[in-house]
Amino acid sequence: MHKKLLSQRHPVFYFLAVWYRRIIRYKQWYFNSIKFAKVRDFNKLPYRVIKHQSVLIRKLGDSDVQLQLNKVENLKIAIKKIDGIIIRPGEVFSFCKTVGLPTKYKGYLPGMELCFGEARPGIGGGLCQIANLLNWLVIHSPLTVTERHHHSFDPFPDNGRVLPFGSGATIFYNYGDFQVKNNTSYTFQINLWMTQKCLEGELRINEELDFGYHVFEKNHRFLKIEDNYYRQNEIWRNKIAKFEGGRILDTELVAKNFALVKYVPKELK
Repeated sequence: MHKKLLSQRHPVFYFLAVWYRRIIRYKQWYFNSIKFAKVRDFNKLPYRVIKHQSVLIRKLGDSDVQLQLNKVENLKIAIKKIDGIIIRPGEVFSFCKTVGLPTKYKGYLPGMELCFGEARPGIGGGLCQIANLLNWLVIHSPLTVTERHHHSFDPFPDNGRVLPFGSGATIFYNYGDFQVKNNTSYTFQINLWMTQKCLEGELRINEELDFGYHVFEKNHRFLKIEDNYYRQNEIWRNKIAKFEGGRILDTELVAKNFALVKYVPKELK
Protein backbone atom coordinates (compact mmCIF):
# COMPACT_ATOMS: atom_id res chain seq x y z
CA MET A 1 0.00 0.00 0.00
CA HIS A 2 1.28 3.47 -0.90
CA LYS A 3 1.22 5.98 1.93
CA LYS A 4 -1.19 8.83 1.21
CA LEU A 5 0.12 12.36 0.96
CA LEU A 6 -1.15 14.80 3.57
CA SER A 7 -3.08 16.63 0.82
CA GLN A 8 -4.94 13.39 0.04
CA ARG A 9 -6.14 12.78 3.59
CA HIS A 10 -8.60 15.64 3.94
CA PRO A 11 -10.10 18.25 1.56
CA VAL A 12 -8.80 21.09 3.73
CA PHE A 13 -5.21 19.91 3.39
CA TYR A 14 -5.68 19.53 -0.36
CA PHE A 15 -7.12 23.07 -0.63
CA LEU A 16 -4.21 24.54 1.35
CA ALA A 17 -1.60 22.63 -0.65
CA VAL A 18 -3.09 23.81 -3.96
CA TRP A 19 -3.27 27.45 -2.96
CA TYR A 20 0.22 27.42 -1.46
CA ARG A 21 1.57 26.36 -4.85
CA ARG A 22 -0.66 28.81 -6.70
CA ILE A 23 0.60 31.73 -4.62
CA ILE A 24 4.19 30.76 -5.42
CA ARG A 25 3.33 30.76 -9.12
CA TYR A 26 1.53 34.12 -8.88
CA LYS A 27 4.72 35.60 -7.37
CA GLN A 28 6.69 34.23 -10.32
CA TRP A 29 4.23 35.73 -12.79
CA TYR A 30 4.13 39.21 -11.34
CA PHE A 31 7.52 39.75 -9.68
CA ASN A 32 9.91 38.03 -12.09
CA SER A 33 11.09 39.76 -15.24
CA ILE A 34 9.38 37.30 -17.58
CA LYS A 35 7.85 38.88 -20.67
CA PHE A 36 4.62 36.99 -21.28
CA ALA A 37 2.89 36.85 -24.65
CA LYS A 38 -0.46 38.64 -24.38
CA VAL A 39 -1.15 40.37 -27.71
CA ARG A 40 -3.73 38.69 -29.96
CA ASP A 41 -4.05 39.42 -33.66
CA PHE A 42 -6.73 37.85 -35.85
CA ASN A 43 -4.85 38.74 -39.02
CA LYS A 44 -2.92 35.57 -39.67
CA LEU A 45 0.84 35.64 -40.11
CA PRO A 46 1.82 34.73 -43.69
CA TYR A 47 3.41 31.28 -43.29
CA ARG A 48 2.14 28.10 -41.67
CA VAL A 49 4.62 25.99 -39.70
CA ILE A 50 2.25 23.11 -38.93
CA LYS A 51 -1.44 22.32 -38.59
CA HIS A 52 -3.05 19.54 -36.55
CA GLN A 53 -6.46 18.40 -35.36
CA SER A 54 -7.81 16.08 -32.66
CA VAL A 55 -11.19 14.40 -32.37
CA LEU A 56 -13.46 15.95 -29.75
CA ILE A 57 -15.43 12.89 -28.64
CA ARG A 58 -13.66 9.54 -28.21
CA LYS A 59 -14.47 6.34 -26.38
CA LEU A 60 -12.51 6.43 -23.12
CA GLY A 61 -13.14 3.17 -21.32
CA ASP A 62 -16.46 3.24 -19.46
CA SER A 63 -16.34 6.98 -18.72
CA ASP A 64 -19.49 9.11 -18.84
CA VAL A 65 -19.85 10.62 -22.32
CA GLN A 66 -21.52 13.68 -20.75
CA LEU A 67 -18.13 14.67 -19.36
CA GLN A 68 -16.80 14.80 -22.90
CA LEU A 69 -19.76 16.86 -24.08
CA ASN A 70 -19.04 19.25 -21.22
CA LYS A 71 -15.38 19.26 -22.24
CA VAL A 72 -16.35 20.59 -25.65
CA GLU A 73 -18.04 23.58 -24.00
CA ASN A 74 -14.95 24.13 -21.85
CA LEU A 75 -12.72 24.09 -24.92
CA LYS A 76 -14.87 26.73 -26.61
CA ILE A 77 -14.30 29.11 -23.68
CA ALA A 78 -10.54 28.54 -23.46
CA ILE A 79 -10.00 28.82 -27.22
CA LYS A 80 -11.31 32.39 -27.14
CA LYS A 81 -8.43 33.31 -24.82
CA ILE A 82 -5.68 31.71 -26.91
CA ASP A 83 -6.72 32.06 -30.56
CA GLY A 84 -4.57 34.58 -32.41
CA ILE A 85 -1.98 35.04 -29.67
CA ILE A 86 1.37 36.37 -30.88
CA ILE A 87 4.66 35.11 -29.43
CA ARG A 88 7.36 37.64 -30.22
CA PRO A 89 11.12 37.07 -29.79
CA GLY A 90 11.96 36.77 -26.09
CA GLU A 91 8.34 36.25 -25.02
CA VAL A 92 6.90 33.33 -23.08
CA PHE A 93 3.50 31.80 -23.75
CA SER A 94 1.87 30.50 -20.56
CA PHE A 95 -1.27 28.39 -20.97
CA CYS A 96 -2.48 29.04 -17.42
CA LYS A 97 -1.78 32.77 -17.41
CA THR A 98 -3.47 33.17 -20.79
CA VAL A 99 -6.58 31.09 -20.08
CA GLY A 100 -6.97 31.90 -16.39
CA LEU A 101 -8.62 29.90 -13.62
CA PRO A 102 -11.56 27.85 -14.97
CA THR A 103 -14.63 28.51 -12.79
CA LYS A 104 -18.39 27.99 -12.93
CA TYR A 105 -18.78 31.79 -13.05
CA LYS A 106 -16.90 31.83 -16.37
CA GLY A 107 -19.17 29.12 -17.76
CA TYR A 108 -16.91 26.10 -17.30
CA LEU A 109 -18.62 22.75 -16.74
CA PRO A 110 -17.52 19.52 -15.03
CA GLY A 111 -15.31 17.62 -17.45
CA MET A 112 -12.93 14.73 -17.01
CA GLU A 113 -9.70 15.40 -15.19
CA LEU A 114 -6.98 12.98 -14.12
CA CYS A 115 -5.88 13.36 -10.51
CA PHE A 116 -4.34 11.09 -7.87
CA GLY A 117 -4.45 8.13 -10.22
CA GLU A 118 -8.12 8.47 -11.10
CA ALA A 119 -10.27 9.94 -13.86
CA ARG A 120 -12.92 12.09 -12.19
CA PRO A 121 -15.16 15.11 -12.87
CA GLY A 122 -13.72 18.55 -12.30
CA ILE A 123 -14.71 22.10 -13.29
CA GLY A 124 -12.92 22.94 -16.53
CA GLY A 125 -11.91 19.32 -17.10
CA GLY A 126 -10.71 18.48 -20.59
CA LEU A 127 -8.61 21.57 -21.27
CA CYS A 128 -5.60 19.30 -21.56
CA GLN A 129 -6.77 18.55 -25.10
CA ILE A 130 -5.72 22.07 -26.08
CA ALA A 131 -2.38 21.69 -24.28
CA ASN A 132 -1.82 18.36 -26.04
CA LEU A 133 -2.41 19.95 -29.43
CA LEU A 134 -0.21 22.96 -28.60
CA ASN A 135 2.68 20.78 -27.50
CA TRP A 136 2.47 18.81 -30.76
CA LEU A 137 2.54 22.06 -32.75
CA VAL A 138 5.43 23.49 -30.76
CA ILE A 139 7.72 20.45 -31.01
CA HIS A 140 7.44 20.83 -34.79
CA SER A 141 8.95 24.31 -34.49
CA PRO A 142 12.09 26.05 -33.15
CA LEU A 143 10.13 27.32 -30.14
CA THR A 144 11.38 26.01 -26.77
CA VAL A 145 9.11 24.19 -24.33
CA THR A 146 10.22 25.48 -20.91
CA GLU A 147 7.52 23.82 -18.80
CA ARG A 148 5.55 20.70 -19.60
CA HIS A 149 3.93 18.10 -17.38
CA HIS A 150 2.49 14.73 -18.30
CA HIS A 151 0.28 12.37 -16.36
CA SER A 152 2.00 9.80 -14.19
CA PHE A 153 -0.53 7.19 -15.27
CA ASP A 154 -2.23 5.96 -18.44
CA PRO A 155 -5.97 5.64 -17.65
CA PHE A 156 -7.49 4.13 -20.81
CA PRO A 157 -6.50 1.72 -23.60
CA ASP A 158 -5.67 3.34 -26.92
CA ASN A 159 -8.71 3.91 -29.09
CA GLY A 160 -7.98 5.68 -32.33
CA ARG A 161 -4.74 7.17 -31.02
CA VAL A 162 -2.94 9.17 -33.71
CA LEU A 163 -0.04 10.73 -31.82
CA PRO A 164 2.62 8.82 -29.87
CA PHE A 165 1.88 8.07 -26.22
CA GLY A 166 3.20 10.80 -23.94
CA SER A 167 3.47 13.49 -26.62
CA GLY A 168 0.91 15.76 -24.93
CA ALA A 169 0.83 18.00 -21.88
CA THR A 170 -1.35 18.16 -18.81
CA ILE A 171 -2.59 21.33 -17.10
CA PHE A 172 -3.47 22.03 -13.49
CA TYR A 173 -4.03 25.70 -12.75
CA ASN A 174 -1.70 27.36 -12.23
CA TYR A 175 1.39 25.52 -11.10
CA GLY A 176 0.96 22.67 -13.57
CA ASP A 177 1.48 24.92 -16.57
CA PHE A 178 2.49 24.56 -20.21
CA GLN A 179 5.00 27.26 -21.12
CA VAL A 180 6.85 28.00 -24.34
CA LYS A 181 9.61 30.54 -24.92
CA ASN A 182 10.51 32.14 -28.22
CA ASN A 183 14.31 32.13 -28.25
CA THR A 184 14.38 32.87 -31.98
CA SER A 185 14.31 36.03 -34.08
CA TYR A 186 10.96 34.99 -35.61
CA THR A 187 7.43 35.94 -34.54
CA PHE A 188 4.94 33.11 -34.08
CA GLN A 189 1.16 32.96 -33.86
CA ILE A 190 -1.19 30.30 -32.43
CA ASN A 191 -4.56 29.87 -34.09
CA LEU A 192 -7.26 27.57 -32.67
CA TRP A 193 -10.77 26.74 -33.85
CA MET A 194 -13.36 23.97 -33.69
CA THR A 195 -15.32 22.07 -36.29
CA GLN A 196 -18.25 19.80 -35.56
CA LYS A 197 -15.96 16.85 -34.85
CA CYS A 198 -12.49 18.22 -34.16
CA LEU A 199 -10.38 20.70 -32.26
CA GLU A 200 -8.04 22.25 -34.83
CA GLY A 201 -4.98 24.40 -34.53
CA GLU A 202 -2.02 25.79 -36.39
CA LEU A 203 1.25 27.53 -35.68
CA ARG A 204 2.15 30.36 -38.05
CA ILE A 205 5.29 32.46 -38.51
CA ASN A 206 6.28 35.80 -40.05
CA GLU A 207 9.06 34.37 -42.27
CA GLU A 208 9.24 31.03 -44.04
CA LEU A 209 11.62 28.53 -42.46
CA ASP A 210 14.09 26.59 -44.61
CA PHE A 211 13.80 23.58 -42.29
CA GLY A 212 11.08 21.50 -40.67
CA TYR A 213 10.70 18.72 -38.11
CA HIS A 214 9.67 15.08 -38.15
CA VAL A 215 8.57 13.76 -34.73
CA PHE A 216 8.61 10.03 -34.08
CA GLU A 217 8.44 7.42 -31.32
CA LYS A 218 11.09 4.91 -30.26
CA ASN A 219 11.35 2.07 -27.76
CA HIS A 220 7.66 1.80 -26.95
CA ARG A 221 6.68 -1.12 -24.70
CA PHE A 222 4.47 -2.27 -21.84
CA LEU A 223 6.02 -3.77 -18.71
CA LYS A 224 4.68 -5.78 -15.80
CA ILE A 225 6.46 -5.14 -12.51
CA GLU A 226 5.06 -7.24 -9.68
CA ASP A 227 1.28 -6.65 -9.83
CA ASN A 228 1.38 -3.40 -11.80
CA TYR A 229 1.59 -2.56 -15.49
CA TYR A 230 3.68 0.28 -16.91
CA ARG A 231 4.16 1.92 -20.28
CA GLN A 232 7.28 3.58 -21.58
CA ASN A 233 8.57 5.19 -24.74
CA GLU A 234 10.74 7.96 -26.12
CA ILE A 235 9.76 10.89 -28.34
CA TRP A 236 12.41 12.04 -30.81
CA ARG A 237 12.53 14.55 -33.65
CA ASN A 238 14.62 15.10 -36.74
CA LYS A 239 15.34 18.60 -37.98
CA ILE A 240 15.15 18.38 -41.78
CA ALA A 241 16.38 20.76 -44.48
CA LYS A 242 13.42 21.59 -46.74
CA PHE A 243 15.38 22.40 -49.89
CA GLU A 244 18.22 19.88 -49.67
CA GLY A 245 16.41 16.66 -50.43
CA GLY A 246 15.23 16.17 -46.87
CA ARG A 247 18.72 16.05 -45.36
CA ILE A 248 18.64 15.49 -41.59
CA LEU A 249 20.36 18.41 -39.89
CA ASP A 250 19.93 17.25 -36.28
CA THR A 251 18.28 14.53 -34.17
CA GLU A 252 17.01 15.36 -30.69
CA LEU A 253 15.38 13.49 -27.82
CA VAL A 254 12.21 15.39 -26.91
CA ALA A 255 10.87 13.34 -24.00
CA LYS A 256 11.11 10.06 -22.12
CA ASN A 257 7.86 8.69 -20.71
CA PHE A 258 7.21 6.11 -18.01
CA ALA A 259 3.71 5.77 -16.59
CA LEU A 260 1.58 3.45 -14.50
CA VAL A 261 -1.10 1.76 -16.62
CA LYS A 262 -4.59 1.54 -15.10
CA TYR A 263 -5.77 -1.28 -17.37
CA VAL A 264 -4.44 -4.64 -18.51
CA PRO A 265 -2.58 -4.08 -21.81
CA LYS A 266 -3.70 -6.52 -24.49
CA GLU A 267 -0.03 -7.07 -25.35
CA LEU A 268 0.51 -8.64 -21.94
CA LYS A 269 -2.75 -10.62 -21.63
